Amino acid sequence: MATELDFSFAALTVPARRHIRVFQIHQFLDRFAMGLTVAVVALALTDRGMDLFQISLLFGVYSLTTMAMELPFGGLADTIGRKPVFLAAVIASLVSLALFLSTSDFHVLALSFAFIGFGRALRSGTLDAWFVETFRAAAPNADVQPALAKAQWANAMGLALGAVVGGLLPDFFGSVAQKSGFSVYDVSYAASLAVMLGVFVYTLLVIVEKPRPLNPQALKHGFTTVPLVIKDAGLLALRHPTLSVLLAALAFFLMATNPVEVIWPTHAKPMLEEGYANTVIGVLTAAYFFSIAFGAWLSPRISRIFRRRHAVTLAVAFACMAGVQIALALQGGIVGFLLVFIVYSVVLGVSETPASSILHGCVEDRQRSTMLSLRSLIQQLGAALGLILAGAIADVYSTPTAWIVGAAFLVIAVILIGILAKRLAAERG
Repeated sequence: MATELDFSFAALTVPARRHIRVFQIHQFLDRFAMGLTVAVVALALTDRGMDLFQISLLFGVYSLTTMAMELPFGGLADTIGRKPVFLAAVIASLVSLALFLSTSDFHVLALSFAFIGFGRALRSGTLDAWFVETFRAAAPNADVQPALAKAQWANAMGLALGAVVGGLLPDFFGSVAQKSGFSVYDVSYAASLAVMLGVFVYTLLVIVEKPRPLNPQALKHGFTTVPLVIKDAGLLALRHPTLSVLLAALAFFLMATNPVEVIWPTHAKPMLEEGYANTVIGVLTAAYFFSIAFGAWLSPRISRIFRRRHAVTLAVAFACMAGVQIALALQGGIVGFLLVFIVYSVVLGVSETPASSILHGCVEDRQRSTMLSLRSLIQQLGAALGLILAGAIADVYSTPTAWIVGAAFLVIAVILIGILAKRLAAERG
């Protein structure tokens, strides 16, 4: 892995600082649109008559669709360009929102979730790769983790503020929606659709990428070269012990944490009074993402404590998460749940950029989108397996039991990252 130097934001060149700000705004808007529905998705599905198992199946459709399409579209982004593939992702998101608003039927909802997965697969490894490559060109040899942390902060802030608004909208305008024959939660989905249109316009006008041919011949060439790009990326992951161990650990990480992220609103809502439950769920969701943003802000500072040994930082974060997830499962009141949930979210935010920094240090630009897609695919596989397992355990036993079982996967992730940390330390000598 190449040696990268720490930096201060003020010391960066003007193009590098502008690049970070442009991407921060983009990430904020994109995640704000998503945050509008994150706070209410489980509740909206329950309101449409779905039980916990059906909700788990719908998220499973999302995860499986993402997994099936991750690598092909990551490879396509490496060949025809990141911007056009991301614009296609936004269109897929718009279709998904429109389908969700149109139905209460499980099968159509499954199609909506498939389009969410399609959009996720198109997004994965597109503008993230563009951001890293352009930043490295503007600031050679600078450690990419602080830049990624700034982007992650904007990402989480967008989700947080979106969650606040998404939780408030049903309580303030839900009665109007009901009078028109819609669900109270459809207000949040309609707002998300409007903001997503804004994301499309911002990406089209502000994100600048060196043009690549987009005629039919270029598209055909892009698709025909995808298998070779995927093969090269897969072989790189298999032959590169650092990548192999990191990706395996991230899969176990998602097996543990994804069921918490998806199911917690249905677990917390019975602790609340019905009259203001939706608003509080929105505030809790916002607290979740604000805490992730705070964790992202802390991440480079914590990394310095561990002398910028990103694997060590990641191992400590995963170990903390295992303990906090068990503590979260044991909470029976809303105050205790909120306090532990905030700690859990902060640690989640801390863990994101060390993993990304390790991965980006192992790949070249020509494979960056594909490798990010491979990471996302493996994470989605872990998330899908974890969610299906958690849904089954929650139906038979309880949601807290499912979360405690999931914490065992975090322990496995800690062991794997510990092995990785020793390997990287040996490489550094």
